[in-house]
Amino acid sequence: MKAGLTEIEINGQRYVLKDSQSGAMAADCEGLAYSIIRADRAGVFAGYVAHEEGDTVIMKNCRRLWYWNGAASLSEMAVCGVSKPADCKFPCAVPKIKIHGVIEIIQTTEKARLSIEAVAVWSKR
Repeated sequence: MKAGLTEIEINGQRYVLKDSQSGAMAADCEGLAYSIIRADRAGVFAGYVAHEEGDTVIMKNCRRLWYWNGAASLSEMAVCGVSKPADCKFPCAVPKIKIHGVIEIIQTTEKARLSIEAVAVWSKR
């Protein structure tokens, strides 16, 4: 691969080289549970739960799950992951986010985490 190449676009879909994402973010998540959360007004997120207090959660290395296909529910996604990753729309991970109004936290399996993290970054750029 050519040095410096971190993104490629195929048929209008942008893909980001996994190694180009911050290694510091991954190291910062050691020992934290990877979970899917659903918030009352903010939507659905997947990432590492760093802190919980009441209905507020701080997550690290977190992706918004804007649209998914290949899982009938968040519970199924937390156990099995997604079976149609090319149809999913998960934007890039953010290093840290504070989410209020959390109504559901579902810890994922390793299989599900790998599936969610493997979904190509979706962007409108």
